[in-house]
Amino acid sequence: MFIRYILTRKSWILLFASLLGLTDVLILFEQGIHVELTSLLYLNALYVIIFLVFFLWRYKKETKYVAALAKLQEVTASDWMESLPEPDNHLDSITNDVLREAFYQFKRKLSQLKESQLIENDFTASWIHEVKTPLTAMKLILDARSSDADLRRIESEWLRIHLLIDRQLYMTRLPALESDYALERVSIQRLAAEEIRELAPWCMEKNLAVGIEGDDAMVVTDRKWCRFILRQLLTNAIKYSPSGKAITFITAMSEKENIILDLIDEGPGIQPHDLPRIFDKGFTGENGRIHNAATGLGLYLAQTVAGKIGVALHVQAGQRQGTTMRITFTDPNAFETVRRGQEDNIPL
Repeated sequence: MFIRYILTRKSWILLFASLLGLTDVLILFEQGIHVELTSLLYLNALYVIIFLVFFLWRYKKETKYVAALAKLQEVTASDWMESLPEPDNHLDSITNDVLREAFYQFKRKLSQLKESQLIENDFTASWIHEVKTPLTAMKLILDARSSDADLRRIESEWLRIHLLIDRQLYMTRLPALESDYALERVSIQRLAAEEIRELAPWCMEKNLAVGIEGDDAMVVTDRKWCRFILRQLLTNAIKYSPSGKAITFITAMSEKENIILDLIDEGPGIQPHDLPRIFDKGFTGENGRIHNAATGLGLYLAQTVAGKIGVALHVQAGQRQGTTMRITFTDPNAFETVRRGQEDNIPL
């Protein structure tokens, strides 16, 4: 900062050097003034010392506010407005006023943006609920004529529409997940079985065998959001699995005694160069570009929800074929420590 301050005060230094040089020239060449060389050198040294003291004093005073701002920038606290230093002079006061006005304008625009987003989310949620009514009626008609092969094919397409709308509904609820979170003790295999039944028409259309292996285990989590994660993973597995293959859920216990649930498919697998980015928003990967229906949202949403409800989601690397997605239920659950008071009300 000192070097930058010197560069901004080049005019001061040039003026001082010019005045000092002019004074020396007048003393040396003016015949009416006689000064010994040692006295002249003493006078120059005295002027330089006085100027340096003045320069350092101004540097400390003028950069005090800027240094405080730089330190505040390193912290980047959300309440940085309350931590703004008090200005020492008029120029610092102007800077302070500009920062405060910019902050308040940003806050107003952010508030307007959030308000418009809430309105849009409410509109989307309302539209989804309206669309679900005819979809439910269609499902009842399809179930009533389950023996019709053509209607069975229509049912698989109906299921895809239902899944897309359901995912959109969860996306509108995602920002408020913390307020829509309820802990309960549930069977992890039962959650997987519920999702298998939900996606059964699609599995039958592709002739996929879906099974559950391992010992059942009880976990403390949010049923609805945990099922959402399973749905995204199972949807991906069905989408990329060739006809006639198998998909398997396996429950087990990790070395740290955490409950884990693996979802294993026999699809083409994930290319090694795609592994670091599979949870990025909008990333479809090599397989996704082959399947034009890929959106790059499923795994992103699953990872986002997993982080919010306190479970770990990752893919097992090093597989030549097929994919293994692993969900690890941490103990204690991330939200369990915050909402410990709910434990007494959890049904056993």
